[in-house]
Order: sequence, then C-alpha cells, then structure tokens
Amino acid sequence: MSYMIKNFRHTGIVVNDLEKSMDFYVDKLGFEVQKVADESGEYIDTLLGLDKAMVKTVKMTLHNDQMIELLDFTSHKLDKVPTAINRIGPTHMAFTVSDLNKVVEEFTANGIEFISEPVSSPDGYAKVAFCKAPEGTYIELVELKEGP
Repeated sequence: MSYMIKNFRHTGIVVNDLEKSMDFYVDKLGFEVQKVADESGEYIDTLLGLDKAMVKTVKMTLHNDQMIELLDFTSHKLDKVPTAINRIGPTHMAFTVSDLNKVVEEFTANGIEFISEPVSSPDGYAKVAFCKAPEGTYIELVELKEGP
C-alpha cells in the first residue's frame, strides 16, 4: 500500500508575544531555533489568503527533529481568544518528560498555568498534566512509567 503522507512535518502556532512564546518553547521545553524569517509578498499573500501579510516565522526542533513553527503576524494581528480543552479541532500538543513533578514545580514558579496537579492514568502507565503556553495552546506533559 502506498501512503500519500510521508511524515508529520510541523505544527504552526500563531503567537502575539513572540519573545514570551520563544522563552516558553526554547527555555522551558527545550526546542532549538533552526530558522527565523520575515515573510511577506505575493507568495505569502496567496498562500495565506491575506492582503499585504507580514509574518515573522520561527522554526524550531527538538533533539529528535520534531518541529514546530511560531508565527507572529506583524500585520493582521488578532486578539488572543480564550480556548477550551474540549473545542472542536486540534486542542493540544503532548510532550514526554522525565520528571513531571519537577517540571510542574518549575513551570508554576514561572507563572505557567496548569489545569490540575499531575494525575496518574487509570492503568498506571503514565502521569499527566496539562499547562498553557503563553498564547493559550494547551501542552500535555507526560511522564511514562519505567518498565518492570
């Protein structure tokens, strides 16, 4: 069987405060910036369906080459809209961590909001907590139980 999709490339996240968001994704989650670009012109206008769009993009990866892209529209800014964890469409990104309690403690000390304290899954396989990135994106942090 031949599949149309070869792999998952990246997730795009629109932000209003690029500096604060980069602090979260780079300094807190460990992403490494690969490319920063100011994009505008006919290509971007056509691609995005906007007129005279200007957007700063920051592509960043984890050590395993998983990529996200932050997009800061310097034109066409919209106000931050509160999101719900149960809204239709993509709602969160999940990352595996080695010590969830330590991450929650550090993030909370830095003003990062959590939905709840870490909770163990019913099967005991994982401990999980959701926090919010600066732009409101829900981030699921998962600590997996060590094997027997």
